[in-house]
Amino acid sequence: MRKTVLLVEDEFLIAMDLKLLLEQRGWRVTGPAATVREALDLLQDELPAVAVLDVWLPDGAVTPVAEALRAQNVPFVIASAYDNPERQGGEVLAGACNVGKPTDARDLLVALEEALQS
Repeated sequence: MRKTVLLVEDEFLIAMDLKLLLEQRGWRVTGPAATVREALDLLQDELPAVAVLDVWLPDGAVTPVAEALRAQNVPFVIASAYDNPERQGGEVLAGACNVGKPTDARDLLVALEEALQS
């Protein structure tokens, strides 16, 4: 079974780069979702093994998506330039690994594997 990852990123080129990187490493990517609404809709269709979340999207903070993932025990990784994403997106983001932006490919892949193990 291939590992599935929900990708939530509103910047098109970044989203496409991350999607390609993940697919080349054997992941099946759901998304990318560019808005909170799109991400929540994708979660209704299929629960991923893990997710990569940008903090700010056109329709607001990613908080509702993080809360939905937590409620289903789906781990997530943050990909944000914010040093403290929880200050932007709330307590639900506290403690999640932030791989930063721009995102280093190796850091992201390691963080996803670690999230799956947690």
